[in-house]
Amino acid sequence: MAAKQDRLDIIKDIISQGGISSQDDLKQALSKKGYNFTQATLSRDLKQLKVVKGKAHDGSSEYMLPENPSYQRVREHHAAGTAVQNGFMHIRYTGNLAVIKTRPGYASGLALDIDNAHFSEVIGTIAGDDTIMMALEEGFDKELLEANLRTIIPVYPGTRF
Repeated sequence: MAAKQDRLDIIKDIISQGGISSQDDLKQALSKKGYNFTQATLSRDLKQLKVVKGKAHDGSSEYMLPENPSYQRVREHHAAGTAVQNGFMHIRYTGNLAVIKTRPGYASGLALDIDNAHFSEVIGTIAGDDTIMMALEEGFDKELLEANLRTIIPVYPGTRF
């Protein structure tokens, strides 16, 4: 049990120094200190430590611990459902295709929401774990599509259309 507490303490120390915005960043920082943990272990530890991702003073995103003054604002935002409901991060276009990136595990649920909305611009979706490919009608109206998507995808800090 002492090993787990030591691991949690080192994770808290690294996150409290700032600049950690992903599990990969955390894993690299831990590796530099001689610690190597699986992503599953890090995920469980971050959940146990109640780590959230919020905005740093410079506008970048970073992990935050409950001791961080901005933590409560981020928790309230997440509790309101905007960040957690569908995991949307951003969308990019090429021709009559769009690729939506989500948080891991959210793509299939969001793709189902898009399909069930029956937007006239969307022919269909294919979803993976964190990526959705959307086939769009030829000559689709990007502004109209984004307005329609906003009806099911709340925009919050850290997301972009």
